[in-house]
Amino acid sequence: MSRLSMFNSPLLLGFDHFERALDRVSKISSDGYPPYNIEQLGENALRITLAVAGFTMGDLGITIEDNQLVVRGKQADDTERVYLHRGIAARQFQRSFVLAEGIEVIGARLDNGLLHIDLVRPEVESRVRTVEIKAGSDSEPSSHSA
Repeated sequence: MSRLSMFNSPLLLGFDHFERALDRVSKISSDGYPPYNIEQLGENALRITLAVAGFTMGDLGITIEDNQLVVRGKQADDTERVYLHRGIAARQFQRSFVLAEGIEVIGARLDNGLLHIDLVRPEVESRVRTVEIKAGSDSEPSSHSA
């Protein structure tokens, strides 16, 4: 069965990386743990806040993999305690966020069970470029030598 892509249009040249990003987003777990907020702090500043109660800084890891922010948490099993009831499970998680091109992570901090990850979005600047038109009957594109 062939897959229909919304990026098949000849007017959308070079957008296959967006298609791959959308595929990654659709494969991300819909587990819902840990819950998170995304807030806009300013015109070009964002913050992702994850509720990670019970995790220490040593239990958490943040990486950026191919424009994807990945937050992982893993608690060590507590073998010294004897639980009569264990309603708070030591569970591991992985939460991923696809970042737009140019978004940078500028810091992260753990405060009262909330992991705050601060991001900045670069200012969008308008680019206008003139393409030179050359005379000739060559049907092949000109090659550039480095």
